[in-house]
Amino acid sequence: MTAIATLTMCPALDESTSVPYVLPGKKLRCASPLHEPGGGGINVARAVRKLGGDALAIFPFAGQAGDLLVSLLDAEGVRRDAVPVKGWTRENLNVLEEVSGRQFRFCMPGAALDAAEWRVFLADDAMPGPAPDYLVVSGSLPPGVPVDFYARLAARARDRGSRVVLDSSGEPLARAVETGVYLLKPSLREFRALTGATAEDERALVALAVDVVTRRRWCDVLVLSLGPAGALWVTAEARARLAAPAVPVQSTVGAGDSMVAAIVHALAAGRPLGDAVRSGVAAGAAAVLNPGTELCHRADVERLTAQVAVTPL
Repeated sequence: MTAIATLTMCPALDESTSVPYVLPGKKLRCASPLHEPGGGGINVARAVRKLGGDALAIFPFAGQAGDLLVSLLDAEGVRRDAVPVKGWTRENLNVLEEVSGRQFRFCMPGAALDAAEWRVFLADDAMPGPAPDYLVVSGSLPPGVPVDFYARLAARARDRGSRVVLDSSGEPLARAVETGVYLLKPSLREFRALTGATAEDERALVALAVDVVTRRRWCDVLVLSLGPAGALWVTAEARARLAAPAVPVQSTVGAGDSMVAAIVHALAAGRPLGDAVRSGVAAGAAAVLNPGTELCHRADVERLTAQVAVTPL
């Protein structure tokens, strides 16, 4: 049985490079590019693999960019259920300006899916066999997919016995939490947009998080990512604040996906929630140590986990 599956409706082929400096109107001579599979759920599956676990990545793909994405996943040993669609898998470009250390991220729109294509991912046979213990739904929706897609998916997955882990934003996120999920992992910006609140101090933030879990019932577990400050996790019974270790930042791309991967990997292994979130914070810190779109490394996660300070609330 698959313990962890991920769904990425808007996958990407990520290309990373660097230039000495970025100036308009000039030819910019780039370093040799690095190509990697991308998209929220795909990155979660890749990070689970790097942490020594196993996850099934489910996603649509199209065109030569999609073919390359699939072959790169196969080279990494990531199990996948890739569904061919029309169009062209999007490509993203990440450019590091060497003189300043600034990172420029150019994200293209996803390939549009028609109703017949996106409905495939709601069908019971989209994940043949027993339902996964954890279904990670991560990333944006491509054009053509209705904003309530994640809400529909969450309801169907829950009926099949899966615990849905959601990491998205905007209207698709707002619709999905009305249905309810097992674990919600927003950033602070996404959380404020979702709740319409402007909680500034930590006490108000904790109170709002508790309200989301206990009264609004958007999720059983809320893991609020605070970026370099760490995270806050809340259930109906317990809550804690975790401070991230201070590390030099090469790139923030993939930090959130690494965090989700470590949390779900630990939960699937039967570890307590508090330990899982601690690993997640360490994985997020481990990811920023690496350049471009590179994800966390297992050795870094294991080393940094001991440096994550936990304060029960």
